[in-house]
Amino acid sequence: MLRALLLESLHPVATTVLNAHGIDVTRRSGALDEDELIDALQGVHVLGIRSKTEVTARVLDNAPDLVVVGTFSIGTNQIDLAHAAHRGVAVFNAPFSNTRSVVELTLAEIIALTRRLTERDKALHDGVWDKSAEGAHEVRGRTLGIVGYGNIGTQLSVVAEALGLRVVFYDTAEKLALGNAVRMSSLDELLEVADIVTLHVDGRPGNAGMFGAEQFARMRPGSVFLNLSRGFLVDYGALRERVLSGHIVGAAVDVFPEEPKNAGDAFDSELRHLPNVILTPHIGGSTEEAQQDIGLFVSAKLRDYVDYGTTSLSVNVPSLILDRPREGGHRIAHLHRNVPGVLAGVNQALSKVGVNVESQVLGTWGDIGYVATDVDAPVPAEAVAELEAMDPTIRVRVLEATASR
Repeated sequence: MLRALLLESLHPVATTVLNAHGIDVTRRSGALDEDELIDALQGVHVLGIRSKTEVTARVLDNAPDLVVVGTFSIGTNQIDLAHAAHRGVAVFNAPFSNTRSVVELTLAEIIALTRRLTERDKALHDGVWDKSAEGAHEVRGRTLGIVGYGNIGTQLSVVAEALGLRVVFYDTAEKLALGNAVRMSSLDELLEVADIVTLHVDGRPGNAGMFGAEQFARMRPGSVFLNLSRGFLVDYGALRERVLSGHIVGAAVDVFPEEPKNAGDAFDSELRHLPNVILTPHIGGSTEEAQQDIGLFVSAKLRDYVDYGTTSLSVNVPSLILDRPREGGHRIAHLHRNVPGVLAGVNQALSKVGVNVESQVLGTWGDIGYVATDVDAPVPAEAVAELEAMDPTIRVRVLEATASR
């Protein structure tokens, strides 16, 4: 029986999907550190995590049974993707399922900061009636600068325009502007015109420290700053200085360079107790709707990969969109280093034992190749052994279609 380990309080629907497929699931509420994860992965084929658990090269080297990892979030920087591919471990994420939740939180915080609701709320809780329009503004007519125009940034762009915001954006990749959004040629150009700056970039290493003292200084006096992407992008010490000086009049931060692993753990930041600053515990995508959608999406990807080898939307191995094998059919899923002669070697090994190829699909991505071969008969053990012995081979799996799967 295949075994799965699901960490970080994933939505119960993920367990339901995997259990229905005959996969034995163990759930844990929190994240695990490196040594704990290595121990927990012995005999485990499927791993599900969110953002706190790090799947390092050492973890992968000490988890020989692991076949696939699903991160039930957008980000994948907590996983060594290249090493996973070279260990024969496919990785999937949820690039779309929680975009609406992040967009709605971003807009809610923009309105709250622009109207200074944080300060009005605190005053009333302290028993002070502070009815004043000073420092409070409508968002209509103000300029929103979106840094990162991906799945979240584009959806935010459309919804923000419906509220009357003028939208400008900057992205290092060529992106089609939606609606009336205007592309800026540089981050500096965006900072010079935006009243509100919000970050929605990915977690690639090159983005680390991209927003610091120089960028905050370039922001317009009286502007608002938000980060709902990655904590290591921003110098929060520099943000603190600009908030205290009044140059930045409001900020919302959902992500931090170091975050507690479990709910209820102690938290500290230089941004605590600052005026008109909203701090949230990495909840951008944490709505019940988003978590259910993510649970369904990622668990289905895990199920389909272990079942019939489809790698559609994988983030680290070639993407093959495969149909389920015919009833009683046999499929060889072969991950390998992308070098000449692999396909010929696979076919030669099958030809030696009289197994006929019915269909074959090959995909390559950088230095990784993946070929799915459907054959007309069970694959003899000697053929599997020959495929495993090929020098470029990373992992071989023989998958059989049954009525129950």
